[in-house]
Amino acid sequence: MRDDAPRTVTAICRALQEQIEHGLLPAAGKLPAERKLSELFATTRITLREALGQLEAQGLIYREERRGWFVSPPRLAYNPLVRSHFHAMVAEQQRQPATEVLSARLVPASVEICALLELPALSSVYQVRRARRIDGRLVLYVEHYLNPAYFPGILEFDLTRSLTDLYASEYGIRYGRVRFDMVPTALQADAASTLRVAVGSPALRITRINRDQHGRVIDCDLEFWRHDAIHISVEVPE
Repeated sequence: MRDDAPRTVTAICRALQEQIEHGLLPAAGKLPAERKLSELFATTRITLREALGQLEAQGLIYREERRGWFVSPPRLAYNPLVRSHFHAMVAEQQRQPATEVLSARLVPASVEICALLELPALSSVYQVRRARRIDGRLVLYVEHYLNPAYFPGILEFDLTRSLTDLYASEYGIRYGRVRFDMVPTALQADAASTLRVAVGSPALRITRINRDQHGRVIDCDLEFWRHDAIHISVEVPE
């Protein structure tokens, strides 16, 4: 029976991929329960899950804890060279953005954050944790770390709005040079629970270190994107 499993996995993947490509299984639509799918393809749940796992790795479907399997929406184009913020970037691609503040507080800076913000040992920083959605789907968990010297009282503002706009309107600070570091990663507990996926799920970690118009390091962002939510698109001018 197990000798036929690889062939069955391939057949399931091909069938579901064709249904998705032809729009019979629409983007963001929920797949039938695993029990029904295993009955449909006359196979075991173990074999079915192998197929679903392969489709998830390709970015065609995704799973949310306690909710089931869904067809992945189109990826968002992410261009690090374009100066934009999350809400503007999403809206420009005719998608619907949303932001939720998970926490905002003054915390001791870790060794990593001290290094990124060029701060001395035993420094404190503002930490703002946010979850972000595209068309209602959770796609991004982000931790912002701000140097308090440049943003007194910022925790009193509405932090669901763009920090870029808030910096400019309330503090006269604009972004200057920005450094990006991007690496594939596996989600740890905080990010995984926020995005409603299993710990260890694949993701793209983007670290941004931001300087202002005077060249000062003012903040950094640790972004954890679902691996199927974005694609990096960069066009370098001549």
